[in-house]
Amino acid sequence: MGKQGSLLKRLTDIFFSVLTLIISAPLLLIAIIAIKLDSKGPVFFKQDRTGLHGKLFRMIKLRGMVENASEIGPELTQVNDPRITRVGKILRRTSIDEIPQVINVIKGEMSIVGPRPEIPTITAKYSEEQKKVFNFKPGITGISQINGRQTLTPDKRVKMEIEYYSNATFLSDMAIALKTFKVIISNEGNI
Repeated sequence: MGKQGSLLKRLTDIFFSVLTLIISAPLLLIAIIAIKLDSKGPVFFKQDRTGLHGKLFRMIKLRGMVENASEIGPELTQVNDPRITRVGKILRRTSIDEIPQVINVIKGEMSIVGPRPEIPTITAKYSEEQKKVFNFKPGITGISQINGRQTLTPDKRVKMEIEYYSNATFLSDMAIALKTFKVIISNEGNI
């Protein structure tokens, strides 16, 4: 958290990611068993996302949709999407499906706080101004996740992220991380 590329941000990211994995291990085990009992397919969902400097990486989540969901429906999740499994609804509502992204943080592909990592088909259409978001490592949570989440248009989200992360500080990132819990509990902006 804090200035992009700072040692403090990287150390904080690693510390909180490892701590999250340790604390959430029992919950992850329960979620993994529930996913396997609820529907066929892999436990984890891996998808290419655009990261720092426009480089692609494989983001990891717990699978909350039916197997091969991208082949039987739209690329992005829709409101009341029938591809979401029963367990997936719970995982998404509680954001438990996001916990494996700490692995991406440990690998250095993501940060705890940063812009939302977007799929390449959307980022390929970014204007030169919007591409400035690639100057920042994507995050598990961030300014757009606490201010509208999935209700924001990509244009509005990217503009908000560029403005915020250009001036982010350790304390402002900590405030976002803390506010994330309120947003998860209220399910504000989630579809």
